Amino acid sequence: MKDFTPLHHSDDPVQARLLKAALDCFLADDYARVTTRLIAERANANVSMIRYYFGSKEGLYEEMIRHTLNPMLEVLDGQLLSSASGFAEFLRLYYETMSKHPEFPRLILKVLALNQGPGRRFIQQLLERGRTRGARKVKDLQSQGEIDGSVDADILRMAFVSLAMTPMLLKDVFEEQMERPMDAAFLDRLAAFNGHLFSAGLTSAATTSTE
Repeated sequence: MKDFTPLHHSDDPVQARLLKAALDCFLADDYARVTTRLIAERANANVSMIRYYFGSKEGLYEEMIRHTLNPMLEVLDGQLLSSASGFAEFLRLYYETMSKHPEFPRLILKVLALNQGPGRRFIQQLLERGRTRGARKVKDLQSQGEIDGSVDADILRMAFVSLAMTPMLLKDVFEEQMERPMDAAFLDRLAAFNGHLFSAGLTSAATTSTE
């Protein structure tokens, strides 16, 4: 299992084209049916470049997943979640990212829940990275008096993941039931509402605990 450091700089145009082509191909079809030749052709690159940049098809698959999830993981190192109100912006970032790749949440679900395709250990490693960073953020918020000190970081994370993933996993079903699209404007309102629910609950808990 390789670490989280890319083998080559991510702004390399050939590497970027391969990652984009891999995302398109793996989202469109099962892992076993996607070939390195197909990805290379779609990226207008030589198939040997996959070995050069990623080592193998599985290495490219893992890098594609990391490349897609990294913007959200990086948030956990920044200032966005320095207060309880930042959860709305984090949800907005998640909805925006997943709207660009609507099949991506289903891909993660297939790997983790159904154990279809490689990368299960790698995705778990990425999620554990997010869990560790998230727990650190919770401690910071608790020390600042933003949220109740008794809040369980794992329960908080599970609640947040539920608010984030469910709308995207069931997007087609919800759109059919509502008879309207979950477009950018709708998701922006949803992020604001869910973020308000989340932050209000946390700040309410903090207020209650001090009374």
